[in-house]
Amino acid sequence: MEFPILFLFISLLLFTNFCRAEEDSSSSSSSSSSFYQNFDVSWGHDHVLPLDHGGNMIQLTMDEFSGCGIMSKLKYGSGFFTMRLKLPERDSTAVVTTYYLHSHTPTHDEVDFEFLGGSAKTLLQTNIYVDGVGDREQRVHLWFDPTSDFHTYSLLWNPYQLVFYVDSIPIRVFKNNTRLGVGYPTQAMMIEGTLWNGEGWASNGKPINWRYGPFKAIYEGFKIVGCPLNGGPTNSSRDCESSKYWWNGETYKALDPKQLRSYQHVRRKYVNYDYCRDRRRYPKAPVECQEQ
Repeated sequence: MEFPILFLFISLLLFTNFCRAEEDSSSSSSSSSSFYQNFDVSWGHDHVLPLDHGGNMIQLTMDEFSGCGIMSKLKYGSGFFTMRLKLPERDSTAVVTTYYLHSHTPTHDEVDFEFLGGSAKTLLQTNIYVDGVGDREQRVHLWFDPTSDFHTYSLLWNPYQLVFYVDSIPIRVFKNNTRLGVGYPTQAMMIEGTLWNGEGWASNGKPINWRYGPFKAIYEGFKIVGCPLNGGPTNSSRDCESSKYWWNGETYKALDPKQLRSYQHVRRKYVNYDYCRDRRRYPKAPVECQEQ
């Protein structure tokens, strides 16, 4: 199903604005797009393969013995984080590909893109953890085949809102409603990607069809646009809320009218599940759902 031309135009406009803003704030960004400079392999070292000499494209592989993962060298306190992914082809039932932020603390913050493989379609699940509490799942049917080509997945994280984007189209907004007692991610987080076995969780009990393995996901675009936190005495999460970073500016406090229209279109046509509407789990909608 083709996405309407109007929304493709909006996607191009948003991408152009982000690029201009990024150029204006290069001091807050990694100047390199190399995996080797900005990321490490976190586990499954022999299952991570560079596909070029410059470290611009990395392949993650999962077989019957192991999956694997990658992780940024630094933690970040805010930013506009982007990765391009091409997901495993063929029947990838119970295979989970991820791109996410994680604080790695006892009561952790986490912001997830989770791609749940299937025999016909890949389902995109997003989730948000604050102080170790998640259960904020939303799932979206993508309007394209994410296994046939690269697509861009982005997270805007600032003091006002978390926005999930697919090809520059906003698909989810989580506002900072701490004034209402709703938790909001504030801990410094690492940027991660993984490929792993989700049997028993991601496929309603269906097993992986290993005849189609090994499963491979390709990641590219390792330049980081964010506020790095190195733990020094003058480097705190408060610094990352500064308006000197373009993603904390007035423009990014809320979706603009064009973004809002494209967001509403996605919500109407492609949302498969929303915890805000699940009355079996939440007889009364959580407070943040009433404010979205």
